[in-house]
Amino acid sequence: MIQSPLGAYKETRVRTASPGQLIVMLYNEAVKQCDTALDYMTENVKKKPQNIEKINQAVNKVQDIVTELMASLDFEAGGDIARDLFALYVFFNRELMEANIAKDGQRIRSVRNLLDELRQAWVQAAAQTGGVGGEGQAGVNIAG
Repeated sequence: MIQSPLGAYKETRVRTASPGQLIVMLYNEAVKQCDTALDYMTENVKKKPQNIEKINQAVNKVQDIVTELMASLDFEAGGDIARDLFALYVFFNRELMEANIAKDGQRIRSVRNLLDELRQAWVQAAAQTGGVGGEGQAGVNIAG
């Protein structure tokens, strides 16, 4: 199967990213998908019922990303921070589920803003460690 140059670039970017950069990529996509859902919500859903499915798909993607972030937690190394992040991720998924059912943009916006704050913190952490990680190199310890 022939891969597009953009697809090859994205795959290489993911394969060569440090653990901290991967976390930032997940947060970036989660924020982007929240924005997508909110954009579809601003269009009148009653006039464009096909947006309901698009909103659902975007919110489900955010939930998948949050679940992936939960799975990446290292409770041994992360201690209280990992436990607090886990509780926050559970809250995010619950809010997203309820927002998706009710098509409640305010709840999605709230989760989006919190995800963006966490993303910014990870950007700073990755920058302070030089964005490196991997075998034998100092890097961001994935605690969230």
